[in-house]
Amino acid sequence: MSLEIQAYHDSQTSEHKDICNQLCTLINLELTEAESKIWHAHPVWFLDGNPIVGYSKQKAGIRLMFWSGMDFEESGLIVKGRKFKDASIFYRAVDEINEEDLSRWLKKSRDIQWDYKNIVKKKGKLDRLK
Repeated sequence: MSLEIQAYHDSQTSEHKDICNQLCTLINLELTEAESKIWHAHPVWFLDGNPIVGYSKQKAGIRLMFWSGMDFEESGLIVKGRKFKDASIFYRAVDEINEEDLSRWLKKSRDIQWDYKNIVKKKGKLDRLK
């Protein structure tokens, strides 16, 4: 885990820190080829410069977001809106994390990708990469 992501975790309450640590561990185990960093103030993992998954503290808990998650067709993920292709799940306790679901979603995040890396250059238009 990078020092900047560790600093993000350390800034959380103990309950939220446990959730972040568990998510980070599981994401790193599955997406071994991904680059991780703090992006827009929270931890995000990238494949070839394209944001794939990240998490942030929100009022409802720790939000785990998949940039292309809408197309995963997973009932456990919440899809809001249709302009972007993201989907999320909120965690309030570490024991709410279902490792099998998360592993499956992370595999899909590698196989199903929209081009967020070039969204500004393409004036908000998303193209399917995979």
